[in-house]
Amino acid sequence: MSLPKFQVALRGEALLAHPRFNKGTAFTASERKAFGLTGKLPYRINSLDEQCQRAYDQLQSQSTDIGKNSFLQSMKDQNWVLFYSLLTRHLRELIPIIYTPTEAEAIANYSHLFRRSEGLYLTFANRDSMEEDFLEATKGKSIDLFVSSDAEAILGIGDQGVGVRYLLTSLISAAKSVIYSLIGGIDPSKAIAVTLDVGTNNESLLNDPLYVGWPHERIRGKEYDDFVDKFVQLVRKYFPHSLLHFEDYGVTNAQRLLQRYRDTHAVFNDDIQGTGAVTLSTLMAAIGVTKSKLCDQRIIIYGAGSAGLGIAKQLRDAMVSINNVSVEEANRQFWLIDKHGLIRQSLPDVREDLKEYVRKDAEWEEFQSNSDIMLLDVVKKVKPTVMIGTSTHAGGFTKEVVEAMAAGCDRPIIFPLSNPSRLVEVDPRDANDWTKGKALLATGSPFPPAKMPNGKDYIIAECNNALIYPGLGFGSMISQSRIMTDTMIIAGARRLASLSPALKDPDDALLPDFGDAPSVNFEVAVAVAEQAIEEGSAGVDWKKEEVREKAKARLWQPIYGEYVYDKNGDK
Repeated sequence: MSLPKFQVALRGEALLAHPRFNKGTAFTASERKAFGLTGKLPYRINSLDEQCQRAYDQLQSQSTDIGKNSFLQSMKDQNWVLFYSLLTRHLRELIPIIYTPTEAEAIANYSHLFRRSEGLYLTFANRDSMEEDFLEATKGKSIDLFVSSDAEAILGIGDQGVGVRYLLTSLISAAKSVIYSLIGGIDPSKAIAVTLDVGTNNESLLNDPLYVGWPHERIRGKEYDDFVDKFVQLVRKYFPHSLLHFEDYGVTNAQRLLQRYRDTHAVFNDDIQGTGAVTLSTLMAAIGVTKSKLCDQRIIIYGAGSAGLGIAKQLRDAMVSINNVSVEEANRQFWLIDKHGLIRQSLPDVREDLKEYVRKDAEWEEFQSNSDIMLLDVVKKVKPTVMIGTSTHAGGFTKEVVEAMAAGCDRPIIFPLSNPSRLVEVDPRDANDWTKGKALLATGSPFPPAKMPNGKDYIIAECNNALIYPGLGFGSMISQSRIMTDTMIIAGARRLASLSPALKDPDDALLPDFGDAPSVNFEVAVAVAEQAIEEGSAGVDWKKEEVREKAKARLWQPIYGEYVYDKNGDK
C-alpha cells in the first residue's frame, strides 16, 4: 500500500506539537533533517507497531478506567495516528474506556480534569461574535462533520454544562467524533466539535468555582432558538455539504430541532435517530429468529424521552416502509410508558411529540381515569412481544414483569438499553434466567454472557449506536446528501440487521461483535449512499455500482504519511 504524501509547512517544535502531523520517534532520518528534528528526538527510529506496543504497555500501568481515559486523551492531544492506531488494535477492550460507560464519569468531573481546549465553543454571552469565532475555528479547513451539543442530557446523568467537551476531544469525555473516525473512517481533520454553551441549571456546577463554562442558568425560548439557528445557518452557509450531528440535546429541544432543520440540511440526532436505527436493526434480527413481521409486534417502550420516542418513530416508520401499513396502523402497535405510567388520553400535560402514541382511555376502562397504569399492568393486558427500556430506571424490569411477559409469548424480545450500565432496567443474565433462556436480549452497555439452560453461553448483543451512526454519517458525507432521509437510515439499519449472527444460529448474538464495528459500519455506509443515489438525495454523480469503490477510497486510516517540507503546505 502506497503511503499518503503531505506537503507540510511546520518545522521543529511546531511540528512535534501538532497532533495531526506529529510522528514522535517514527519520523524518518530524512524527515528529521528536513524539518529540523534531528536534535529534538532520541536516536532510534520506531515503527508505528513499536510505538503502539510501548503505548499499550504504558496504558496498562493505569489502575483505573478514568486513568486510562486520561492517558488516552493525552495521547490524542499529541499524536492522532498513534492514538487511533492503538485503539484500532485493541478496539473491543478500549471502546468502553473512550466511550460508554467511562465517559460519564469523565464528563461529570470535566471542570476538575480540564487541561487543553479543543473544538469550538460558542457561548450565548458572546453571541454577537459568533460568525467571527466560527470562521476563526474553521479557517482553511474542509469540514465534513460538525458534532454539536448544548450538553443538557448526557447519558442519564443530566445537565453537565460544558462538561460535554467529550464530543470531539475523546477522552475526558467519550468522543462521538472520535468514534466517527475510529469506526467510520472519517478524517479527524475534517471534523469539529461545537459546544453551544447556553448556561446550565446544574446547581453544583453553578456553585463550583472551578466550573469552566458560562455560569448562568440555561437560556430558553426564543433566545435559545435564535442562538441555535444562528449557528446552524453558519454551517449551511459555509459548509453546505457537511453533516450536522446533534448530540445530547434535552428532551424539550431534541426532536423539535431535528424537525426544524432536517428538510434543509443533512442533520442527524444520534439520541433519536441513531438509537432508533440500531434498535431497529436489533429488532429486525430478533424477528428474523422468531419468523414474524415487524408490523405484528406489540411493543412497550419504557421511557418516553428523546431516546424512547426516537425508537418508537424509527420502528413505526420502518413498519410503514417495509410492511406497507399506514402510520395510524403502525402507531397502534406501541405502548409508551413514562414515570407517570402509560401515555393515555387522561394523562395531563402530554408532550406534543408524544400525542400520536396516546392510548385511548376506553382501552383501559378497568382502571380509574385518575390512576396511573404502570408497566406490569400494561404487560399483563397487552402481552407484548417486545419490551424496550430507555428509562434509566435501574431494575424497572422486575422479575414479575419479565415472567409476565414470558407467559404471553414464546420468545420475548427484551432490550434494556439505558446507560450507563448501573441504570439498566434489568441485568440481562436475570432476564435470561427468568425466561428460562427464551428471551432474545440486547443491552445499551456491554455485559458478560448469560448461561443458557443447556450450559451454552448466550452472547448479549450490545445495542450500541456506534455500530451504526458512523456508517450512517459516512454514507451521507461521501454521497454529499442534501438531507438525511428516513429511507437512508432504514437502508443502513437493514444492512446492519442482515449481518446478525443470530440469523445463522438463533442462540447467537443479535448483533455483530463490536470488534467488527469498522467493517460493519462500512457496509452501513455503502447502503446509505446507495439509497441516497437511488432516491435522488445525493449530490454526487455516481452510479450505485460505483459506491463501494468510491467509499473505500474515502476511508481515513491511521497510518503515517510521507512528509515533504513546503512553506506553503499544510499547517
